[in-house]
Amino acid sequence: MQKKSTSIIQLIVFLGNPGKEYEKTRHNVAWLAARRLRFYDSLAWQEKFSGLYALAAEGQGGRRILLMPWTFMNSSGECVRSCADFFKIPPGEILAVHDELELPFAAAGFRRGGGLGGHNGLRSLEKHLGTKDFWRLRLGIGRPARGNVSSYVLGRFSPEEEALLEGYLEKAAELLLECAADPEKAAEAYGRVSFL
Repeated sequence: MQKKSTSIIQLIVFLGNPGKEYEKTRHNVAWLAARRLRFYDSLAWQEKFSGLYALAAEGQGGRRILLMPWTFMNSSGECVRSCADFFKIPPGEILAVHDELELPFAAAGFRRGGGLGGHNGLRSLEKHLGTKDFWRLRLGIGRPARGNVSSYVLGRFSPEEEALLEGYLEKAAELLLECAADPEKAAEAYGRVSFL
């Protein structure tokens, strides 16, 4: 008899930076993917916790909370902790969706815990949640061949990437729902996957 998964995801956090200047940058790939959720336009977003949150219904991939911090990437944990405390959600039931330098563009990886890889948003989550033991959906943006990493992540996708971006984001949004529905199973299946 197969063991039933005991993990659930109650809160999905999309890490990014607010403001028009950051809207289409690599650092905001999680926000871009969120907007490709098939039910995104029907969500009733509300301002709270220094961010935007919405309640997804059963027919929208399961009943859970979606959160977009407005505190900028480096302070994302403040918003997440505030929301998690309000809804009484433990870190092990939180899924952070974020950009990942260590994965190539249009690749993704799903796991629980692990290193922070120099990602300031994840560092902030660890600081405010008191643990690294939360789920992560890592959306690959690749690493620059040369130049400043900060400029790269805060820059826009290349024309070649732009041509493939829509398909990547749509597949990432579908993967997100699968991971949230059964994280234990998804972690086994999607440690690393390419959408190209």
